[in-house]
Amino acid sequence: MTHTPEVTGFYESRTGSVQYVVADPAAGACAIIDPVLDFDDKSGAVATAQADRILDFVATKGYRVDWILDTHPHADHFSAADHIRRRTGAPTGIGAQVVQVQRLWKGFYNWPDFPADGSQWDRLFDDGDRFAVGSIPARVMFSPGHTLASITYVIGDAAFVHDTLFMPDSGTARADFPGGDAGQLWRSIQAILALPDDTRIFTGHDYGEGGRPPRWESTVAEQKAANIHIARYRTEDAFVAARQARDRTLPMPRLILHSLQVNMNAGRLPDAESNGRRYLKIPLNLLEAPWE
Repeated sequence: MTHTPEVTGFYESRTGSVQYVVADPAAGACAIIDPVLDFDDKSGAVATAQADRILDFVATKGYRVDWILDTHPHADHFSAADHIRRRTGAPTGIGAQVVQVQRLWKGFYNWPDFPADGSQWDRLFDDGDRFAVGSIPARVMFSPGHTLASITYVIGDAAFVHDTLFMPDSGTARADFPGGDAGQLWRSIQAILALPDDTRIFTGHDYGEGGRPPRWESTVAEQKAANIHIARYRTEDAFVAARQARDRTLPMPRLILHSLQVNMNAGRLPDAESNGRRYLKIPLNLLEAPWE
């Protein structure tokens, strides 16, 4: 790989999320990956502090925003893609299989008129699709398992692997959400780890394992050697058994029912009702998992 983008991570502590600005400084261009829209589930308040922090950074650098990219419909935070699109005019993108997520969840929310065709985004990426950030080539890997629609963006020597791999001391993503599959997750991870050993791996979350400061960058070589799941469970069967056993002990993310109705709509909040207020819809007794 001959292209090395400048990668700046922005850690969002409420949900342990990492947002990225991926730039070609020579071309003055960047992509924004997985931006977070602030949401307080206790008060229902929505804010744009995280997204505006990214936009301020981009403005300071003088970068043009070429793309606003989500790796998948997130289950633990709202996407700020629509806010950034309205501020910059840049196109939005996500994996083409998001339509499968939309079809599944429109039923859960009882939204028969919701357009489950991916038209909410400017580009739906298929496996192998290519694009560019400035002059840096980029391609898409379909990486299902954590969700039906998860994709990895490989931009120059950097791979943005969303929630498929965490830092080596934290292992791998859960695969028990609706549409998730631990076997698919294993195969997606193997495809990512087939990239060159010096490929930089950027993960979508970090929870400060053991109380350490948040981290989000590793390499393929480090993941293969030290990831606590991949280095231990060497076959698909062993990994699937361990992953499924672990997932059975995990409560659902606090915001999964809140966030999917926003994120399968490209970060757009629900339309205001006749009183001028927006409302979220929460289906009761839909998901089964241990209580916190």
